[in-house]
Amino acid sequence: MNDSTFEGASRWGHFMEDLRENAAVHTPLEVRGTLTRLAGLVLEAVGLKVPVGSQCLIGNGPKDPVLAEVVGFSGDRAYLMPAGDTHGLSSGASVTPLAPYRPVPRMGQANKPPSPDDRGALRLPLGAGLLGRVVDSHGHPLDHQGPIINVDMAPMDRQPINAMDRDPVREPLDTGVRAINALLTVGRGQRIGLFAGSGVGKSVLLGMMARYTRADVIVVGLIGERGREVKEFIEDILGPEGRQRSVVVAAPADAPPLVRMQGASYATAIAERFRDDGLDVLLLMDSLTRYAMAQREIALAIGEPPATKGYPPSCFAKLPQLVERSGNGLNGVGSITAFYTVLSEGDDQQDPIADAARAILDGHIVLSRSLAESGHFPAIDVEASASRVMQNVAKPAHLELARRFRALYSRFMKSRDLIQLGAYMAGSDPETDRAIALYPALQRFLMQGMFDASTMEASLTELEAALQDEGKPAPAAQGRPQRAPNRHV
Repeated sequence: MNDSTFEGASRWGHFMEDLRENAAVHTPLEVRGTLTRLAGLVLEAVGLKVPVGSQCLIGNGPKDPVLAEVVGFSGDRAYLMPAGDTHGLSSGASVTPLAPYRPVPRMGQANKPPSPDDRGALRLPLGAGLLGRVVDSHGHPLDHQGPIINVDMAPMDRQPINAMDRDPVREPLDTGVRAINALLTVGRGQRIGLFAGSGVGKSVLLGMMARYTRADVIVVGLIGERGREVKEFIEDILGPEGRQRSVVVAAPADAPPLVRMQGASYATAIAERFRDDGLDVLLLMDSLTRYAMAQREIALAIGEPPATKGYPPSCFAKLPQLVERSGNGLNGVGSITAFYTVLSEGDDQQDPIADAARAILDGHIVLSRSLAESGHFPAIDVEASASRVMQNVAKPAHLELARRFRALYSRFMKSRDLIQLGAYMAGSDPETDRAIALYPALQRFLMQGMFDASTMEASLTELEAALQDEGKPAPAAQGRPQRAPNRHV
């Protein structure tokens, strides 16, 4: 064999080796679709063979491409929901899926290729670098404090925790709110709803808990609320001290429905990350109703039939999927104690979202409009509120004091109309007499200033003090004397 023949055989061998190496590498084919319809909130594309949940870029011409997510399909048509402004898009625009090995670009950071288990999943920044920052649903900073560092890009898709691997709620959590600590004791890892109409002080109550709750990290999700409330909540309610250990995710009301839903999921994912690190997290989400409304907009736009009060069935399926992500971690390591605000339309506690949330949460705190209008803050309706884990986290002596407080308070409220009309005579009912005598102390106990913190120990001491005069005789009530019976036949 001469040299030229040997050289040719060697090059041919190298060529075949390169072919075998290229064939061993999985390189997905790039698939592109075409935008054919834009109706309301939903985009329709053809020629797009990607799974639901895939991220796509839609663009034509010099305009920046619009990020969208595949939310459904019908035959060869794919339905997408935009995460930005669709103004300027036209029929025939190209729809390019982000490659499975390319995560969604965030903040211009270089991202390592995901593992085979999370390819194609949405990846957003998570980690300790988010503490003290305000971000949007995509992880972009909103606080003008420069880029976010000390974070890693993690997939949002997570496997649910086995219910048998969770520790039960056994440890009380100090919220700093006297009425909650003493009468509606919250356990570490509990999920509880804050049911209120508009303008009854739910944001102030959330701010009090954000300031005074004994937690390592606080994650606040402002989902679908007014844009001006974001800065007010951070500067006036949360304050510099509370902000240092907090992460705020803001998706205001003018954001697309997909962005609002992603904001709630992102806030929960941030809390999960800190829980996995062994920390105790307080998750405050305002509000769960706006999350359900965003899902309703998406579902109705792609043709899902409406059910109760216009809410399609998928809304009621999404709520437990979000709520069940919070709670205690594996083997008691870390916890997420979550407060979800639920808006009651027209103060109707039988609103479909309020009714569904009450069934899947571990308790509910109801704020009363009548109490708020009378200057009673926080306007917690003790009679309508309940904590389902209080029996597991409170001591017997504490439970007895709370039971006695509720009994006396309820007795007075039931007889209130008779007392105000002067139709009740002192001595008619000893239990009501005691309730009348103690009502001023009970009312003072339930009222608390926004900047007045009350620890768990102080709350129990004041609860006992409010009931300490219970055994004393009640003062004579100022009532109308009873009429003598008519003796005329």
